[in-house]
Amino acid sequence: MAGCRGSLCCCCRWCCCCGERETRTPEELTILGETQEEEDEILPRKDYESLDYDRCINDPYLEVLETMDNKKGRRYEAVKWMVVFAIGVCTGLVGLFVDFFVRLFTQLKFGVVQASVEECSQKGCLALSLLELLGFNLTFAFLASLLVLIEPVAAGSGIPEIKCYLNGVKVPGIVRLRTLLCKVFGVLFSVAGGLFVGKEGPMIHSGAVVGAGLPQFQSISLRKIQFNFPYFRSDRDKRDFVSAGAAAGVAAAFGAPIGGTLFSLEEGSSFWNQGLTWKVLFCSMSATFTLNFFRSGIQFGSWGSFQLPGLLNFGEFKCSDSDKKCHLWTAMDLGFFVVMGVIGGLLGATFNCLNKRLAKYRMRNVHPKPKLVRVLESLLVSLVTTVVVFVASMVLGECRQIPSSSQIGNDSFQLQVTSEDVNSSIKTFFCPNETYNDMATLFFNPQESAILQLFHQDGTFSPITLALFFVLYFSLACWTYGISVPSGLFVPSLLCGAAFGRLVANVLKSYIGLGHVYSGTFALIGAAAFLGGVVRMTISLTVILIESTNEITYGLPIMITLMVAKWTGDFFSKGIYDIHVGLRGVPLLEWETEVEMDKLRASDIMEPNLTYVYPHTRIQSLVSILRTTVHHAFPVVTENRGNEKEFMKGNQLISNNIKFKKSSILTRAGEQRRRSQSMKSYPSSELRNMCDEHVTSEEPAEKEDLLQQMLERRYTPYPNLYPDQSPSEDWTMEERFRPLTFHGLILRSQLVTLLVRGVCYSESQSSASQPRLSYAEMAEDYPRYPDIHDLDLTLLNPRMIVDVTPYMNPSPFTVSPNTHVSQVFNLFRTMGLRHLPVVNAVGEIVGIITRHNLTDEFLQARLRQHYQTM
Repeated sequence: MAGCRGSLCCCCRWCCCCGERETRTPEELTILGETQEEEDEILPRKDYESLDYDRCINDPYLEVLETMDNKKGRRYEAVKWMVVFAIGVCTGLVGLFVDFFVRLFTQLKFGVVQASVEECSQKGCLALSLLELLGFNLTFAFLASLLVLIEPVAAGSGIPEIKCYLNGVKVPGIVRLRTLLCKVFGVLFSVAGGLFVGKEGPMIHSGAVVGAGLPQFQSISLRKIQFNFPYFRSDRDKRDFVSAGAAAGVAAAFGAPIGGTLFSLEEGSSFWNQGLTWKVLFCSMSATFTLNFFRSGIQFGSWGSFQLPGLLNFGEFKCSDSDKKCHLWTAMDLGFFVVMGVIGGLLGATFNCLNKRLAKYRMRNVHPKPKLVRVLESLLVSLVTTVVVFVASMVLGECRQIPSSSQIGNDSFQLQVTSEDVNSSIKTFFCPNETYNDMATLFFNPQESAILQLFHQDGTFSPITLALFFVLYFSLACWTYGISVPSGLFVPSLLCGAAFGRLVANVLKSYIGLGHVYSGTFALIGAAAFLGGVVRMTISLTVILIESTNEITYGLPIMITLMVAKWTGDFFSKGIYDIHVGLRGVPLLEWETEVEMDKLRASDIMEPNLTYVYPHTRIQSLVSILRTTVHHAFPVVTENRGNEKEFMKGNQLISNNIKFKKSSILTRAGEQRRRSQSMKSYPSSELRNMCDEHVTSEEPAEKEDLLQQMLERRYTPYPNLYPDQSPSEDWTMEERFRPLTFHGLILRSQLVTLLVRGVCYSESQSSASQPRLSYAEMAEDYPRYPDIHDLDLTLLNPRMIVDVTPYMNPSPFTVSPNTHVSQVFNLFRTMGLRHLPVVNAVGEIVGIITRHNLTDEFLQARLRQHYQTM
């Protein structure tokens, strides 16, 4: 597939590995944007790390565990419930803040411009009205772009990044306070500036940031904000709270707490249990009712009435009481819904394909240039959007008869059946009395109001206007998503799809003569079809739309439409969020691997070239390892090459009274020999800790009871090993990859913490004299541990020794070299692992597996190598 070219390579998901040359290994293609040809895919970067969802059961943690009892456990659980409630309330307040100021700025802008248009339509000074609209929109777009320059992660909707975080990928800066501030104020200005973006997507990101930061009770951006709150100082707790915050963001945006819970489950959370489900649902409910309480009180003055459940409300779909033949939908309509799902999937795939090409163009031609170019691009998009909206409203609109009260859908709160409310939602630009401009009514209203008009006003838009509006909005929304402003995609997709659905309803009514068609239902189904074709969500999106419409009878048509749209779109491309995840090079793990990947085993995908530490290691060796490698975890090992020779008897290796065939045991040397033809030779500087052990174990008496040996060795400390020299370049492959007994894993952050706090002992002392750190001291610098390159370690004696055994994880998850890839993948993903050691039958580590070894691109490359060696 290395030779595939053209649009097929860009759009078709089956070409995700096209362009990966056989002559270059995936390890060499690790920089974002490094592609071999213009249309080739971007391979996952290796500078992304996984979150530590697995607990490190070391001595400090066991000390905390010893002090735990049922009373403290209940207190911990109660604190977690209170924090979850606080996350929901704060997320609702963030949504209230954004909604209030977006409404304020939008009303100010449209009020000034509409008055100017009405005045200038008589005087012939429409150019002045256009300049006023440009002044508002360009100013708001400029402010939104400046905020993204301050924090680049705030650009876009943030859903791809949060999806990666829930999947277990540590995305730098994604959940910081500065990101939240830039996101909130940026989306406020970008929506008020008339760009075709929504505020619902960034609400999900904002909720996730609230969920990550609030339980920490401290801020890196505002260092003075810090409280002594000892709870939740781990990635495991933080990721649970991020799941709750993201769900709360969905619930606040759409008034859909159950849909928000399903969104967190469907869109990435690799670890889930019943307790987390309850907490996430409770957080979503808290966000929904907090926002509902304040919005209802502010807009209607009826505090406690709960009339506005979310930022985007679809209103109530209900036939007129006077029309007895009206039905929201019938069984015959399901056929039309399936066709609309197919068309929505095709339109969504086209949208994603075009947006992917634009994103690649920006990566090559905009992002490498000075940051000011990104601001200029945002201003250009704002300029073109404003001119198109103004000219289309003035030139392309049709004058339609203002509908009477009986023609307006019975929306319970947004579209009251009064002439005053009708006149406030429609625009009469250049139209005589009792008529209005249908194109201006769609363009010169907030997007939420335009969606409500398409859902609930019957017979008010001509087919030509709907077709032109769809084409213009589709093109500009596709161009806008990806520029350097905070931007959501839900509302633009819903509005674009609603116009498509109303167009279908008009055609069926006017040209085919189906009088039973309810236009609002077709507008809703069109919105679901297009949105499903773009984002490819099924379960959560179905529930979100049902909750937003408050009409359970729409469950079946919405579900069928979304499934058909997803299947159709998946045939051509991935969802928009998955596309942008791939463009960022994030190593996202899907729910499961492909069937043919089971032809591979753990030994085929692991990394056999290990950098390791000994249980007792000198400071100079630790510093050298930390400064010359970028690994985030190191196996703690002892060498047993002498023992291997002593235990070899015939063709069997005897260990712990168990016999293994020598041919069935994978050794690091044998694995390296097998790959020596296709791998680089690594210099000795990358293997600094490989040296002879100074203390050899004594052979026990042959007749001594094995059980007695085990009991005596149970509390025996690890042998003192003092590596002082780097391996020789003349070492053979066997010497470089000697057998290593695996004892545990220790993280880079733990080693740096030990060095910073001077945890070591001298050669003349025993390891018992080494200072001990508590669990709170080990986690004090979380989540930003010091960088080894920024530390001044001159006060430490390089000959001092560090005993890492109390702080390593002695019982991490491990797999056998013969484990099939599907089992490795399921273990790694479901348990939220960061590193997975591969240990053979005699306890020797032969390799290690990380997230990068399980990405689809890496597995495809290994599978091709497997076929070549067959």
